[in-house]
Amino acid sequence: MPRDEFHAAYVLHRRDYGDSSLLLEIFAATSGRLPLVAKGARRGRRAGGSQAALLQPFAPLLLAWTGRGEVRTLTRAEPAGRPAALAGDALYCGFYVNELLLRLLARDEGDAVLFGAYQQVLAELAAADADTPLRRFELTLLGQLGYRPPLDRDAHTGAPVQAEMRYVFDPERGPIEAVSIKPGPAGAAATVSGATLLALHAGDALHGDAVREARDLLRRLLAPHLGEKPLRSRALFAARRRREER
Repeated sequence: MPRDEFHAAYVLHRRDYGDSSLLLEIFAATSGRLPLVAKGARRGRRAGGSQAALLQPFAPLLLAWTGRGEVRTLTRAEPAGRPAALAGDALYCGFYVNELLLRLLARDEGDAVLFGAYQQVLAELAAADADTPLRRFELTLLGQLGYRPPLDRDAHTGAPVQAEMRYVFDPERGPIEAVSIKPGPAGAAATVSGATLLALHAGDALHGDAVREARDLLRRLLAPHLGEKPLRSRALFAARRRREER
């Protein structure tokens, strides 16, 4: 890779490294997820110009790097637009999206479709309620990883999903019509409505009960791939909600 070749990218995570550098995990359109060392990025302006303020999550960047080892060295960085204006709940949702990519993406695998979906979800989180944008992004991520099951066809019969019906969802096969549903909340929780499935399939806005059903379904679909380690972003969001309720 030429030393000064720029690539569209975002910082997913960063931490201090040594006395004056940063260790970055970035997501680039052409190279996927990879670690970079930004040498001297925390130095003051008199020592050559601090990059720390530029190398922040949710900011579109143009980055160039060099090296062939596991960790590359950042050589140049320029802004590529305004950072996504995430605040409050939207900020925690942004942390969640970044954590999904850190946990699920293999390194050095570019994915232009997923990169575009990431740009879109950041823009939508800054401008709208989080539920629909997050579910769209989660489904795109599962699809690009090869784990997205069908949502619009009964996995047992092949018949189209009907909005008025309820379905049991097999994470590997997809929805199966719930012929008999146990009475009470426990039985209802084990199924998802056809209307919710069709809205997810089409990428339509989620409303009412569909918000909860879609959130619960996507959590189930992601769980086998995330492993047992809890997501830190979920814990931070829950802690924030507890503070607000006091």
